[in-house]
Amino acid sequence: MKAKTVIASLAVFLGVSGTSFAADLVFTSWGGTTQDVQKSAWADKFSATSGIKVLQDGPTDYGKIKAMVEAKAVTWDVVDVEGDYAIQAGEKGLLEKLDFSLIDKSALDPRFVTDYSVGSFYYSFVIGCNKDVVSTCPTSWADLFDTRKFPGKRTFYKWSAPGVIEAALLADGVTADKLYPLDLDRAFKKLDTIKKDIVWWSGGAQSQQLLASGETPFGSFWNGRLTALAATGVNVQTSWAQNITAADALVVPKGTKNKEAAMKFIAFAASPEGQAEMAAGTGYAPTNTKSPALMDPAIAKTLPDRQTASQVNADMAYWAKHRDEIGERWYAWQAK
Repeated sequence: MKAKTVIASLAVFLGVSGTSFAADLVFTSWGGTTQDVQKSAWADKFSATSGIKVLQDGPTDYGKIKAMVEAKAVTWDVVDVEGDYAIQAGEKGLLEKLDFSLIDKSALDPRFVTDYSVGSFYYSFVIGCNKDVVSTCPTSWADLFDTRKFPGKRTFYKWSAPGVIEAALLADGVTADKLYPLDLDRAFKKLDTIKKDIVWWSGGAQSQQLLASGETPFGSFWNGRLTALAATGVNVQTSWAQNITAADALVVPKGTKNKEAAMKFIAFAASPEGQAEMAAGTGYAPTNTKSPALMDPAIAKTLPDRQTASQVNADMAYWAKHRDEIGERWYAWQAK
């Protein structure tokens, strides 16, 4: 769909054409290539239809959200956060309830909608490998935890979040339907077997650099980062076996001075067109079920929503409830 057509249709959809707001809007996300696409697919086009300038900030910082809300000095209007955090923060009173008279949730994937959030994008943790560095690539979580068959360094996400603990349990033979409640003792015992061989990545760009350089020839990655890396010419192999899904979410910190504009921005980002363009630019799946029909079929078929044969859905509600206690144990284990 051409850009002018997208802008015109979204202007009608949102009813913002010709509208002007007094203040600029601040959108905060995680940086890197993902935020670059969020800017071009959402922020720039929203500005063109609404007259609202969307400023970029980042990276997302949960401590900063809490501090701003408590000080009644909120300067972030829409923030991209992890799905389990969105649930927890809503329950703790840190977020505005979304206005679903402005945001059409009828076609949004219900897995990623709460009173306080809608899905930003839907991604999978997958196994990635640089085929130019090793002769054989791991294709399962069990492979990735097998240092005899696959010696050398491997990389995993550094922060306490859905993904790594589930991967450890799956590698240890736990079936997807028995993952929750998470057996943390079993997961950390399995992680102990490869701990000395783990190089942690804290952001998507770092994960790409580790794989491209061969410092870690394989590991666990956000699927979109592998898609982007392959597009640069790196000989990437992606295994979708038991890919572990989660979603980021769009939220509005409690006390924003630009509440209505924030809701309209989210409506724009969550629209079929907004989600389709975001998905095409990142390799992550759209959270709007009408978006795939607007996309190039060749691209749509490569996204996580088509890789469902052995897909494992991370339980966001479980993580929201246990986020703090898991995090405490996670960081203590890393520090040992």
